[in-house]
Amino acid sequence: MANVSNVKLIIGFNDPDLDDEEKNEQAQKLLQEIRELDEIEAAELLPDPNPPAGNKAFGGILAGFLMAEVSPANLKKLFGFLSDRFGNKPMKLKVKATDGRELEIEASSKEEFEYIKQQAQEFLNKQ
Repeated sequence: MANVSNVKLIIGFNDPDLDDEEKNEQAQKLLQEIRELDEIEAAELLPDPNPPAGNKAFGGILAGFLMAEVSPANLKKLFGFLSDRFGNKPMKLKVKATDGRELEIEASSKEEFEYIKQQAQEFLNKQ
């Protein structure tokens, strides 16, 4: 079997009606759910690369953001999972290919999730 590198997907809850604590709660809930999926290789809350001086809120993580690592073959399944559970909530997603390319996309409906799933697959196939 060929050695295929995993894709990193950064998922962010960007609902303007939620404060940072509520966004973080959603990210933590999603983190617990996706860690149980067989398709996920790794998942963690996203650390803040530039936390404000003296900031202790959320333990140095970006509120509402997490990173999941998945094989390219399972990316479609992860998008389906996200669409089923969060299809009507605004989310920001960043797909990082193994060659360093990045695709940033946003979705707030099941239709948009379907579209971005296709966009991400095309993006990864253009290597």
